[in-house]
Amino acid sequence: MKPTNVHRRGRALVSLTAALGLALGAATVGTGPAQSAAPSPDCTPYAGTPTKGDAVTALSVTSGTTPQQFTGKVLGVLQDGIAPDLDMVMVKIDAPDPATMDGVDGVNGIWQGMSGSPVYAADGTVIGAIAYGLSWGPSWIAGVTPFADMDDYLTDPAPAKVQVGTAAARTIARSSDVTQAQAQQGFTQLPMPTGVSGVSNHRLNQAENHRKGHAWVPKSSYRMGAAATAGAPGAAGPETVVPGGNLAASLSYGDVTQGGVGTVTATCNGKVVGFGHPMTFLGRTTLTLHPADALFVQPESLGAPFKLANLGAPAGTISDDHLTGITGFLGATPDTSEVSSTVTFDGRSRTGASQVSVPQALASTVFYENVGNHDRVVDGAVPGAELLSWTISGTQGAADTPFSLQVTDRYASNYDISYDSAWELADFVWSLSAIPGVTVDDVTMSSDVIDDSSTWEISKLEQRVGNTWVKAGKGAPVLARAGKAVPLRAVLTSGSATKTVPVSVTVPSSASGSEGRLAVVGGSNMWSRNAYPNSFAQAQKYVDTLVRNDQVEVVLSLYSRRHAINKEATSDPQDKVVGGHKQVKVLVK
Repeated sequence: MKPTNVHRRGRALVSLTAALGLALGAATVGTGPAQSAAPSPDCTPYAGTPTKGDAVTALSVTSGTTPQQFTGKVLGVLQDGIAPDLDMVMVKIDAPDPATMDGVDGVNGIWQGMSGSPVYAADGTVIGAIAYGLSWGPSWIAGVTPFADMDDYLTDPAPAKVQVGTAAARTIARSSDVTQAQAQQGFTQLPMPTGVSGVSNHRLNQAENHRKGHAWVPKSSYRMGAAATAGAPGAAGPETVVPGGNLAASLSYGDVTQGGVGTVTATCNGKVVGFGHPMTFLGRTTLTLHPADALFVQPESLGAPFKLANLGAPAGTISDDHLTGITGFLGATPDTSEVSSTVTFDGRSRTGASQVSVPQALASTVFYENVGNHDRVVDGAVPGAELLSWTISGTQGAADTPFSLQVTDRYASNYDISYDSAWELADFVWSLSAIPGVTVDDVTMSSDVIDDSSTWEISKLEQRVGNTWVKAGKGAPVLARAGKAVPLRAVLTSGSATKTVPVSVTVPSSASGSEGRLAVVGGSNMWSRNAYPNSFAQAQKYVDTLVRNDQVEVVLSLYSRRHAINKEATSDPQDKVVGGHKQVKVLVK
């Protein structure tokens, strides 16, 4: 790593808004006919200090894969504007002419997907990358990350909000339609929208609305297309990854592509540098690098315009994701974990799969792959039930010991079985993948769905007395003998249908003379189902002791002068999810 090249001159004036995820805040526009861009002759950063009024040119793509040249001027340098010891160059970009440039009709300011656009001085050296925009609304004022710092991977977090001083606000106001009062509202970091394929906008909004308690759900996500497969005709290829060209980084690809689209700042010594701000701020990482083909720039949406693009096939690796941008290389792609789903419903079946580049995206990929494949096969938000089997395989511990965790469970929903059955496994994967020493290689899901959402409900508990079954309950305690099994059965009802399920628990010999409570609980009411692990031993125990939603569990709790006794037993799986519970007093002779 080369030495940090910064000039600390005083108090920070502003922190501009990082355009993340979709690579927000890359302002690239121009006047006159669009010109095909030639790659930067070298990766030499601008040696001087940009001065107010200096003319600049920039490269970026608004449609297709060919970078276009744009013009603008320097407004000034914001001291420590990105982070301590990291200045920001402010530039004003000339608004584009839709008559001479495709894909920009109706765009009124900086847009997502253009971050990383290289900005050149008059001598052709690289000043930096467009990467930031005003937080109050669309504007042609752009913040530039100095290229001299883009390989330094500074780890200081950017300030959440810094007020703009009066002088800086006046400069902004004189050079744009922004008033001084608006400029003095300051700049705050924009949210990081993550593009997601394989699920609808409706599903993305649903998931975000239920994000509380599920930290793995991406915030401010939007619908994007899936990354192309290798050799797909018409897809952007690695030859388009040039300065000013499109650059994409994905957390996963396949059925579920999760990533962001930005712009290449430079190609240096076999490496690709872009964005000018983080993708997800993972530091050293293994995101997948993709070329991309821009379709057009969508006018104001998600708080700012954004570039809509199709991702090409995996073409390399993003090895660093830092404050000043992302860096990677073309060629070898990261090792990935595979997430696959097979869904069968009403004579239809489909198997889909996604490749996950970083463990932080495993849970969201599992969720979206599950929901998206259900939506493709079930084709509607319908009430129903399903039998879901899953297997997680990988390695754990210092010796990389192989493991395989397997569970089969039943779910029912009177609203939307495709959505309601997806959360539990994703939460478990989130906890498992965060355990130190655990590497998840594959997550395989198989779902058999039916359109019957009915469930069994525990209506009463009966004890056999002689040859007769009698109800146990208030005023009729269960009578047990120490060292003997207690013959019990749960009566289940579903509409007009009734069935009985034998549940038996043996009372220890040491429990003579004790008393307590006996509870019979439907599996879907078990409070411990969401006790997710923080060690591999806990993960294994979770799998080994999980009470399925379609089982009945009996829990015996006895108390005597000597000690407390707790015994549990579980019924065989039933043909429907079981809910409800009954509790009675127990007397032991």
